[in-house]
Amino acid sequence: MTDRTVDRLNGITPSALDLIGNTPLIALDRLWKGPGRLLAKCEFLNPTGSLKDRSSLFMITKARESGKLNDGDPVIEVTSGNQGGGIACVTAVLGHPFTVAMSKGNSPQRAIMMKALGANCILTDQVNGKPGNVTADDVAAAEEAAMKVKDEIGAYYVDQFNNQTNWLAHYEMTGPEIWRQTAGKIDAFLIGCGTGGCFVGTSKFLKEKNSNIKCFVVEPEGCQPIEGCTITKPLHLLQGSGYGCVPTLFKPELYDGTMAVSDEDAVKYRKLLGQKEGLYCGYTTGANIAAAIKLLQSGKLPKDAVVVTILCDSGLKYPE
Repeated sequence: MTDRTVDRLNGITPSALDLIGNTPLIALDRLWKGPGRLLAKCEFLNPTGSLKDRSSLFMITKARESGKLNDGDPVIEVTSGNQGGGIACVTAVLGHPFTVAMSKGNSPQRAIMMKALGANCILTDQVNGKPGNVTADDVAAAEEAAMKVKDEIGAYYVDQFNNQTNWLAHYEMTGPEIWRQTAGKIDAFLIGCGTGGCFVGTSKFLKEKNSNIKCFVVEPEGCQPIEGCTITKPLHLLQGSGYGCVPTLFKPELYDGTMAVSDEDAVKYRKLLGQKEGLYCGYTTGANIAAAIKLLQSGKLPKDAVVVTILCDSGLKYPE
């Protein structure tokens, strides 16, 4: 029996990587009293306070297993903050130098965290966004900066927007956890789309278990490309989501519709989540909650429906 096996039996966790996943599913009964029930995965309890820790773990470990990434090789990624934080955690534990490029429009708290985890942070000027509102063009500018450095140092590019192991993390982790925690009693799942990884992986698993489960995408009001709408509001509060284009990883056969949420409702339900449930989360979480309640009120589901969404990250990552 190895020392690590003994540690596990004694309740000792070997590393931060072993803290990723298996987050609680919490009932938001004080915020939503019915009809139906609203449950949410507490992803802010992952090591860097974000859902993205899951895909970060998968994308790096799968790259190592495939031979695309060898011990000590440098890693580079473009991020809105959460993915970069997750990768910084994973690469710190596994011993990879990490460089990350991010728009200055994303909250500075994220850059502070990534630097604390040993990452080299490249912060790029915004193209047409503003602080707190990051556009697809802003992300493209960060990607251009990252590609220059990638070639200079010969780094492995994680490429979260096109990496298939992104959604695989949620197919193998998040979906099974939700199915187990609800004992299969779930009527709908919904979440906003940045890369689309969580929506695709979780929805694919749940629909394979029960094809009657409805899966919805949360989009910022006025920025609804998945719904097929003309973009009228590219600037919104949902950092890491709603970039104004359909994500490459998105699989339309998995979704049953979209739920549009205004900035005002995202702020409203973010505050209510804190005041009613004692949970301090970010704006994307506020949007997920607003959309879930909108869905429960819509008549699209049975009156006793169970809806599951995601508490994406900690509110400590955002300026007030």
